[in-house]
Amino acid sequence: QVQLVESGGGLVQAGGSLRLSCAASGSIFKINAMGWYRQAPGRQRELVADISRGGSTRYSDAVKGRFTISRDNAKNTVFLQMNSLEPEDTGVYYCKADDSGGNYWGQGTQVTVSS
Repeated sequence: QVQLVESGGGLVQAGGSLRLSCAASGSIFKINAMGWYRQAPGRQRELVADISRGGSTRYSDAVKGRFTISRDNAKNTVFLQMNSLEPEDTGVYYCKADDSGGNYWGQGTQVTVSS
């Protein structure tokens, strides 16, 4: 089993920045990809960005060029640097980790961007 704990959410004005962190514990040696998803009120959860164990990344078109995902394998932590935030980025951000046995989710952290 893998446990994920997110931190770093909050309230920010449009144009501002936030940095999210997600620390993994438990059976971390089996983790492959890690990523961030978000869910806005009334909408489905969607991929924001993810990163493989080797460092390959992918981003949704909505955040490309504004957000950067990174990973510290030694500390079992994944980060999401969010710049030029827009009100449309508001939502609960969830960390996800995949291993051969399945996938795991964190409890989520709220990000609110005011206009």
